[in-house]
Amino acid sequence: MLKKYKAVFFDWDGTAVMSRKAPVEEAVKAMAPLLDEGVKLAIISGTTIENIAGGEIEKYFTEKQLANLYLGLGRGAYNYMFQEGKPCCFQNMIPEERILLNIHRICFDIHMELKEKFGFDTDIVFSRPNYCKIDLMVNNERGDNLFLQESELDILKKVMAEHGMEGGIKQLMDLADEIGKKYQVTVVPTCDAKYLEVGISSKSDNVNAIFGRIQEETDIKPEECAYWGDEYVGIEEGIFGSDSFMYTSVTASGDFFDVSDINSKNRPDWVRIIGGGVDSFLKFLCGQII
Repeated sequence: MLKKYKAVFFDWDGTAVMSRKAPVEEAVKAMAPLLDEGVKLAIISGTTIENIAGGEIEKYFTEKQLANLYLGLGRGAYNYMFQEGKPCCFQNMIPEERILLNIHRICFDIHMELKEKFGFDTDIVFSRPNYCKIDLMVNNERGDNLFLQESELDILKKVMAEHGMEGGIKQLMDLADEIGKKYQVTVVPTCDAKYLEVGISSKSDNVNAIFGRIQEETDIKPEECAYWGDEYVGIEEGIFGSDSFMYTSVTASGDFFDVSDINSKNRPDWVRIIGGGVDSFLKFLCGQII
């Protein structure tokens, strides 16, 4: 039996819902009673607000409930609270155009180096507001399930080895850092096997901003918060999935839970492995109702 928490931060895709196109009613049903009780809930996702409940999450809750809901989106880009029942961005980390263009150049240089030196093909998504996504497995489609699939780790390692990239994902991270320095940009690269994402912020910035806002309004302490996700698993030794970025110097006293069923012991030692996917997380929320 888990303790009662005063604030719960959680990933969306793969944790609260199966996919962006999946029905959200079960998640809403589990969230609403906690919001009524004054528990702070914060959705922390790499996507943008248009992909959370069809871009209309506010229509599922009352204005009173929405006062306790927060959204931390876009890898640190946007942090929302709700005022008069409408989302209001209270803090963002959108880089100025010069830096964003340099992020684009960094990712194109990564793409070119992988192609020229290793014959390794990639695609790039340039349309994100503060980062780019480099597709490392262009022939492997996720469909509606956008979260990490267990087989992808093995596929990526095999393909990289076939192209002479013996340094694995760390080699990609180091390459991003190196090219970032060339453009005088301190990048924050992350990888979920299929995508190498390169920008200047991460989920760390989201949780820090939202917890800071919560502290301005309440006396909630860091140890009274829980952090749930499905991408804590180690991609390689010492390199963990995007949800691991919810662990910061600000949030470290909280409790962290992983609902992924990926069979790997390579997770941070501060994460409790729960498994069970979306069902486990929603069961946790229902169990938190006072």
